[in-house]
Amino acid sequence: MLTSGRGVVGGKGGLSGRNVVAGMERHQVVVYLGAIVAGAVVGWLAPGAGPALEHLINPVLGTLLYVTFLQVPARRLLASLRDGRFVAATLVVNFLVVPLVVAAMFVALPADQAVRMGVLLVLLTPCVDYVIVFSRLAGGSSERLLAATPLLLIAQMLLLPAYLLVFLGGGLADAVEAGPFVRAFLVLIVIPLALAWTTQAWAGRRRAGMVVTGAFGATMVPLMAATLFVVVASQVPKVGEGFAEVVAVVPFYLLFLVVMAVAGLGVARVFRLDVAARRAVVFSGATRNSLVVLPLALALPEQLALAAVVVVTQTLVEVVGMVAYVRLVPRLVKEDPR
Repeated sequence: MLTSGRGVVGGKGGLSGRNVVAGMERHQVVVYLGAIVAGAVVGWLAPGAGPALEHLINPVLGTLLYVTFLQVPARRLLASLRDGRFVAATLVVNFLVVPLVVAAMFVALPADQAVRMGVLLVLLTPCVDYVIVFSRLAGGSSERLLAATPLLLIAQMLLLPAYLLVFLGGGLADAVEAGPFVRAFLVLIVIPLALAWTTQAWAGRRRAGMVVTGAFGATMVPLMAATLFVVVASQVPKVGEGFAEVVAVVPFYLLFLVVMAVAGLGVARVFRLDVAARRAVVFSGATRNSLVVLPLALALPEQLALAAVVVVTQTLVEVVGMVAYVRLVPRLVKEDPR
């Protein structure tokens, strides 16, 4: 994990706090799965809470990304971006290989326009949040992935409208307006990144800033769990009559995870990356931006409302898939015995 616990004070309370943080980090996958299950139960038993929970998605997600950006100092972000081969491999796997894989799958997708929109929104956008967590658990270079996050966000926001135009044609692609994209980029990327760098500058000058930074770092796991809970609980009530269509996309999401494990490894080898970087590229190609694109799906017209549920379904499949990735990727990309 990217947490540090530096902000925990001494004494019995501090020791207890460190134990709780360490315990959550050790069992974070279980925590995430528990949050998803709890969200599904709440969404099923209390569907009326869905609209209220939906309003919490952006604040919770923005806070999560702020804590994520806070983990690596700005100066190290700039230094990591100078790793041209890693950045190039990440861009190739996400914006060349992934669209080709999606194109091969697209003809077999259910004909429902909302389903196709949801699948395209989520599969064509690389993850920028928990990919860092799972990559690190598998020994991947989470710092380099974190450094590439702003670049990945900018690239996908620029390219996604073009991808939708190619896959869906002008009529349906027009449903995705520029406004939600711009708002999502400002709220979820620009503001959290600016606040993170401001906090880092404060921590560099004042001990209080260091304490605050450490305290926020210890909140990564509960924040991720809260985000997953809110997202799932707010969207489960919307499944309704679209249940069959939603279930039909699950095999495509599973196939995507299998194909991208092989494809990501191939791209990483072509660019002759080290072991940690190879693992990071594999995770970057496989994990998708479901949490960040969800606000875009929620902004679609009513006739495309099912797209948001299709996006959330990918989150559920992917989190389970990442449990397998954490175990399998280190076996696929082994350390040099020398």
